[in-house]
Amino acid sequence: MHLLRYAIYRFATMLLTLWVVSILIFIIINLPPGDYLSNQIAELQASGQSAGVAKAEFLRQEYALDRPLWQQYFIWVGFFPGPHGFSGLIQGNFGWSFEFDAPVSEIVGDSLWMTVMVNLAAVLFVYLVALPLGVLAAARARSWVDYTSAFVGYLGLATPNFLLALVLFYYGHKHLNLPIGGLMDPVYENAPLSWDKVKSILLHLIVPTFVIGTSGASAMMQRLRANMLDELGKPYVETAIAKGMPPRRMLMKYPLRVAFNPFVADIGNLLPSMVSGSVLVSVVLGLQTIGPDLLQALKSQDMFLSAFVLMFVALLTLIGTMISDVLLVLLDPRIRYEGRKS
Repeated sequence: MHLLRYAIYRFATMLLTLWVVSILIFIIINLPPGDYLSNQIAELQASGQSAGVAKAEFLRQEYALDRPLWQQYFIWVGFFPGPHGFSGLIQGNFGWSFEFDAPVSEIVGDSLWMTVMVNLAAVLFVYLVALPLGVLAAARARSWVDYTSAFVGYLGLATPNFLLALVLFYYGHKHLNLPIGGLMDPVYENAPLSWDKVKSILLHLIVPTFVIGTSGASAMMQRLRANMLDELGKPYVETAIAKGMPPRRMLMKYPLRVAFNPFVADIGNLLPSMVSGSVLVSVVLGLQTIGPDLLQALKSQDMFLSAFVLMFVALLTLIGTMISDVLLVLLDPRIRYEGRKS
């Protein structure tokens, strides 16, 4: 019951934080002088295209860009009626992309779920690789296992993701017949869910998952090894062994649980860092994730599209942080969530 109350409290603080983040995102996006429509109007006026200027001015009024900044924000979020009444983020209207001349929901619709799927697969890869290798390297310190895992880890950290993507793009497709680009074969895009479609998705996930997750897995493995070695050198470990506790059970019951806390806390940072770090990888591998959309939106000052993508990344961060906080309470009984008693 206490854990449920804490989870509800964390969810409420997440919503409050998301609201503050939305204010910061809107302010930062509007800091550079001008916007997409202002730049377009200036170009059209310079070239004497009056019809295009009239359309751009109409769009400024249609999306309330001619109003004060504070009104624009509240209309964008959905707290204030705009030209079409209450129609903002909380009502499911993400705005209009001036760069692509389409609603933001249509631009990011397919790329959103692809981004989530690719990055969740990468996070799973990070933990499945880093956890056993980090523990094994610490348990077999200064052995060939330790040295080999350290070499692999440093190699993963030193290799840029886009370079690894280029290598796998060529050799993986040539020698292993791995598919490159997209998340499934085109024949399955509009087909109902089936085992063949699932196999196609899993096969297409191999290369991007490996490329995006390699550096994260390498860094986590090195940190887990260092934390485990620190815990294994503490007196309680020697006491447990002296009392006859089997080394494997002792390793899993005490040092691993303590050493693993920072990595549970890292869940909140892992997802957004992989989304931002996968932009070049998505371009190289031809993945229709949200990263290239954000890059193009920021370059062209497409405010509604860039604001929504940044809000999506912020939401991933906050959800990951909330999950890590709840998991930390479950993993470590020393962490109290009921507040300090005076």
